[in-house]
Amino acid sequence: MRLATFNILHGRSLEDDRVDVDRYAAAIASLDADVVALQEVDRAQERSARADLTAVAAEALGAREHRFVAALSGTPGATWMAATGREQPEEAAYGIALLSRLPVRSWEVVRLPSVPWTVPVVFPGRRRPQLVSDEPRVAVVAVVEEPATGRCLTVASTHLSFVPGWNSWQLRRLARTLHRSPAPVVLMGDLNLEPEAVRRGSGMRPLVRADTFPAHAPERQLDHVLVGGDAPTPLRVDGAGSRRLPLSDHLALTVDLA
Repeated sequence: MRLATFNILHGRSLEDDRVDVDRYAAAIASLDADVVALQEVDRAQERSARADLTAVAAEALGAREHRFVAALSGTPGATWMAATGREQPEEAAYGIALLSRLPVRSWEVVRLPSVPWTVPVVFPGRRRPQLVSDEPRVAVVAVVEEPATGRCLTVASTHLSFVPGWNSWQLRRLARTLHRSPAPVVLMGDLNLEPEAVRRGSGMRPLVRADTFPAHAPERQLDHVLVGGDAPTPLRVDGAGSRRLPLSDHLALTVDLA
């Protein structure tokens, strides 16, 4: 079984500053993963050709099971508000996704509290910080089944806050929620935290160690694949690593499980 996680930057390439849906589909297909977690996913946005990027990825992978969960609804620069979970399928939105080639026994959405105040952030090329509001944060969880054996794996996708401290708090809260899920549990996504902070916040074991950001010269690991929960047979990794794809400012991570 191959797992993968990828912050797709809504499918945009930094090389030409464009979203090419065919290029995006080919990149996702090249992962050849059975379960894929995606972050920064658009649906019906002008900037990404009004495509449903979750559906495009699912078709490229041959993943019959997939869920997009909106963190924000509306359009950047116009109406842009926290999603409620009651958005219509054709409504413009932005969030995370989880896709599976394997059968899914159940789905769950976990909405995480966002920072209730503006925070100072120093953006590249600027000396002074700018006050910004953090995005709402969410996780999507699936219990997937291996058809040959009937064994199950709980897999979650999330994208945590960029605000130091708050992201660790969100991680601890999510880890407690996942602890109640059928074991073993795998958490994947852009956690906006480096490995030591992830270890402290989650108590989960990393399945891959590789720098993932920025894509052109990676020097920090912000994206993770973690395992937790007690299982009769511990998960064994046959291979793991990072991959640079022709889009996004993050590398993708893949893990092959025995």
